[in-house]
Amino acid sequence: MRETLVGSLYASPQSLVIGAITSSGMMGMVALVSGSRSMILCAVAILIVAGIRVSDAIGIWPRSARRGAATASQLADKEMLYRFGALSYSALLGVFGLLALVYTDEAVLQLLAVTTTIGYAAGIAGRNAGRPWIALSQLCFASLPLSFGLILSFDPLKIALAVVIMLFVVAMMDITLQTYGVILQATTVSREKVALAEYHAAVARRDDLTGVANRTAFREQFEARLRTLCTAERWLTIHWIDLDRFKEINDSFGHLAGNALLAGVARRLNEAFGSTGIVARLGGDEFAVVCDVEHRDGAASIGRRIIDLVEQPVHYDGRLLHVGASLGIAIAPVDGTDADTLLKNADLALYRAKDSGRGQMCFYEPLMDEKVERSRDLASELQGALERGEFQLMFQPIFDLAGQRILSCEALLRWTNRRHGSISPAEFIPIAEDNGLIVPIGSWVIREACRTASSWPADVKIAVNLSPVQLRATNLPMVIMSALASSGLEAERLELEVTESVLLDDIEASLAALDAINRLHVRTTLDDFGTGYSSLSYLTKFPFQTLKIDRSFIADLEQSPASVAIVQTVIDLAAKLGMRTVAEGIETQAQLDQLRRTRCDAVQGYLLARPMPATMVATMLAGDGIKVQGRS
Repeated sequence: MRETLVGSLYASPQSLVIGAITSSGMMGMVALVSGSRSMILCAVAILIVAGIRVSDAIGIWPRSARRGAATASQLADKEMLYRFGALSYSALLGVFGLLALVYTDEAVLQLLAVTTTIGYAAGIAGRNAGRPWIALSQLCFASLPLSFGLILSFDPLKIALAVVIMLFVVAMMDITLQTYGVILQATTVSREKVALAEYHAAVARRDDLTGVANRTAFREQFEARLRTLCTAERWLTIHWIDLDRFKEINDSFGHLAGNALLAGVARRLNEAFGSTGIVARLGGDEFAVVCDVEHRDGAASIGRRIIDLVEQPVHYDGRLLHVGASLGIAIAPVDGTDADTLLKNADLALYRAKDSGRGQMCFYEPLMDEKVERSRDLASELQGALERGEFQLMFQPIFDLAGQRILSCEALLRWTNRRHGSISPAEFIPIAEDNGLIVPIGSWVIREACRTASSWPADVKIAVNLSPVQLRATNLPMVIMSALASSGLEAERLELEVTESVLLDDIEASLAALDAINRLHVRTTLDDFGTGYSSLSYLTKFPFQTLKIDRSFIADLEQSPASVAIVQTVIDLAAKLGMRTVAEGIETQAQLDQLRRTRCDAVQGYLLARPMPATMVATMLAGDGIKVQGRS
C-alpha cells in the first residue's frame, strides 16, 4: 500500500516539471523587475530547489517503483526526499509572495507573485493527495505567508483577500482529504484483488492434501530450472517416487489413513529438499523431488535418503503406518534436456525399479525402454481383461499317496490377451498387484473356483492362492461368503493359500485376516514353507491347517541328505501340531519314492499331473483319467 501511495507522488513527473519551470520562471522575472535583493535571492533559491525536484522526478525512482523493486528503506528515503523538496519549494514560494507584498508597491508584480503561489497551492492539493500530510503542509507553507503579508498592508481589500485565501486553504484541505480517502479505498480494493488473485494462483499450484507443489506447479518450476541449468557446473536430477504398499494401507485402514500417510511423507520430503529443490505430489501415491547435484553419486545419495525418509512410520489413530518407496532417477542433461524427455525417462526408470522389488531405486538406461513399455502396455490391457473374459482357470490335482486319489485341486490363473496372447502369471500378477486390479481379479478366481468345484465329489477340495493385497482387503470375508453361497460349495472344501512373505508386512493385520477366514470354516494353507523368511513362530501364531513344502527342497531330495532331513523334520513338526503337509514340485520318480518314506500327506507336481482345464479334472474324478505314477 505504501509503495503504491508513494509511487503516486511520482506518477506524473510531467506536471511537476511544468509546475516547477513555470513557477520558478515567473518568480525569477518578478524578482528581476522589482530589483529587490531579497526577492532575487529567494528566486535563486526557488530555482535551485526546482532543479533538484525536477532531477528527482525524472530520475531512476519512477521506473523502479513501477517494477515494484523498491524496498521499505528505499520507500522511506524517497518519501523523505520528496517531502523535503515539496515543503521547501512551497515555503519559498510563500516567502517570495510575502516579500513581493512587503518590498514592492507595483500591483502587477504583487498580483503575479500572489496568483502564481495560489495557483501552485491549488495544483499540489490534488497532485499529492496520495500523501495528504505533504499536500496539507504545502498548502499551509505557500498560503499562510501570503495571508500574513496581505494583513500587514492594513488595506481592507487586501485583508479581505487574506481571509479568502484562508478559506481557500480550508476548502482545499477538505478536498485533499476526501481525494485521499477515494485513492486509499481504490488502492485497497485493487491490492485486495491482486492478493486474492495471487492466492488463488498459489492454491491452484499447490496440492490440497499435502501442501507441496502439484503437477502444474512442478512442471513450471522444473522447466524454469532446466532453462537456467549450466551443464558445465552441475546436473539436475529428478527422482520419481512411488510408494510401495500404499494401496494395502488404503484397503486395510481406510482412505483417511492413506491421506495421513501421504501428508506425513510429503512433509518429510519438503523439510529435507524443499528449501533447495522442488518437492511435488504428482497424483495418487506418486511424488517427485528435483535437486542440483555435481555427480551421479550425489543422485544416488539423495535416492537413498528419500527411501529412508519414506520408510519411517507415520502415526495415525494409534497405529504406525509403514510404506516403502520405489525410485526412478533421470539426470539432466545426460538423460535429456527438456522436461518431457526427462519425465518420460524417470517414469521408465521407476517401472524398472518397481519390477525389481520393493524399496529399490533405478537410474534411467536407454535399454530399459522396451521392457518397461511392455509392462505399461500390459497394465493398460489388464484394465478390461476381466470384462472381456480373457482369464481362465487351470487346475492341478493334489494327490493323497496313501489312498491313490485326488484330495484337492489348486486353481491356477491364466491370461490370454487379445493382443499379446498367453502371458505368464509371473509377469502379470505383480502388475495387477501394483495397480490394485488383483482384488477384483482375485474375487473372480474365488467365485469361479467355487463354482467349478461344486460339481466335484464332496470329498475333493479346491485350493486358491491369495495375493497379499487380497488378504488385506476388508471385503475378503464377504467375497468368500458370497462365492460359497452362490455355488453351494461347503466352506470346509475351500482352501486359501498364502505365502510366508505376506506375514512379514503386518503380523497383526495378517492374523486378523486369517482368523476371519477360519471363522467361516474355510481352511488356510501356508504356501512355500521353508523359503527366505521361515519362522516357527508362524506355526503358533497363525491358524493354518496345511503346510506346503517349497519345491526347492523337493528338487534336492535325490542329492542332498540335508534336504531329506529338513523335509522329514517339517513333516514331523506339522504332524505334532495337527497340520497336514503337501509337497509341491514333484517331477521325478525318485522324489516321489523318497517322499513316501517321509510319510508326507499329499503331493503335487508335473510327474503326477500338469495343470489342466476343469473338464479334464472332471474326467479324472470320474475314474477315466490317469493313475498316480509310481504306484504298486
